[in-house]
Amino acid sequence: MLQPSKITPQDLGEELAKIIPGRDPELSVTIKRIPVSQLDLSSHIIPVCEPTLGGNEAKYLLDCVESNWVSSAGKYIPAFEEKFAAECGCKYSVACLNGTIALHLALVVLGLKPGDEVILPTFTMIATINAITYTGATPVLIDSEPITWNMDVQQLADKITPKTKAIMPVHTYGHPVDMDPLMELAEKHNLFVLEDAAEAHGAEYKGRRCGGLGHAGSFSFYANKIITTGEGGMITTNNAEFAALAENLRDHAFSSERHFWHKFVGFNYRMTNLQAAVGLAQVEQMSKFITHRRHNAALYSRLLREIPGIVTPPESKDVKNVFWMYGILVQDEFGMTRDELRAFLAKHGIETRTFFIPMHLQPIYYEAFKGQRYPVAEMLCQRGFYLPSASSLTELQIRYVVDMVQQAHVEAMNR
Repeated sequence: MLQPSKITPQDLGEELAKIIPGRDPELSVTIKRIPVSQLDLSSHIIPVCEPTLGGNEAKYLLDCVESNWVSSAGKYIPAFEEKFAAECGCKYSVACLNGTIALHLALVVLGLKPGDEVILPTFTMIATINAITYTGATPVLIDSEPITWNMDVQQLADKITPKTKAIMPVHTYGHPVDMDPLMELAEKHNLFVLEDAAEAHGAEYKGRRCGGLGHAGSFSFYANKIITTGEGGMITTNNAEFAALAENLRDHAFSSERHFWHKFVGFNYRMTNLQAAVGLAQVEQMSKFITHRRHNAALYSRLLREIPGIVTPPESKDVKNVFWMYGILVQDEFGMTRDELRAFLAKHGIETRTFFIPMHLQPIYYEAFKGQRYPVAEMLCQRGFYLPSASSLTELQIRYVVDMVQQAHVEAMNR
């Protein structure tokens, strides 16, 4: 029977144990989660993120049900793939069951095997490293840089070995990685670049969309993403051969020669027509969602910059950050720790989430990376969290959240 890792935060040692966030604070407001339209926000929970379903979702879903096309065939799958590919500036998209599967499928198409190495940031969601592990390849970690919180491209060259086969940049919280020097290095060493763009729908680097910057990209459509299908994922690429093989492998690798004839080990990684119907309705609203998120982020940043000890999220020159999640860092000058501030906000009905716990500190991977230190990623883990970030967030809600952050600072300074 499979047994979990028994590593605890205390097993990491006193210094590293302090980096690991505590349990999520319990929200004190218990009234059901409903859109807030009243002036009194103190009696409502503001969730950290929720989907915005105000377009053609119900219409397209009803069409699926009435036509009986509810499984992995139907008109909405190719329509969703085509429209999303166009949004990413790519020729091809391959819809999958979820974002983790999209990463795994892309790596399988690449042909990764045990002994191969893939470079990725330690500061990411665990799906990124798990997808590599599924193939038997070896993940190689790299630290973040402190300005954009993305992988430090300047450290990449030192991580490349004769076993390196791919680089997996992650566009953290919607801010694109500095891709030009990364692609130059990849070309020099003949490495494949798979963008983990799960958080970066519509983000741009020098006028080009994420998902079309590397050799392939991977997206998630989980419920908290900018566009959602509930669960779902997508591979994007400009390589016809890569797309065709991914499409074949996601469907048990059925052969075109005859049915039930298989030349590869395939997977049941198909998206349903129901999911794609929601996805098409969502991608029709994608530009609106991005506009809302950027507007909300600008308001948050303008208001929060007046509060000592709060570091607002970045947007580098020549990029368009879509602010999938509006993340902040809590410095010592604020007067409270990150976890204390989260607990304070929870008492006022404001839901938050901590930043990622780096991969080298995860119980299941700790032994593999034992002794390795990544100071920027550890700092982000210790000090970072994100505030409510949904596309449907109102100005009233944002001002309430900021007021509570300000109140927490005042109380911390007066105690």
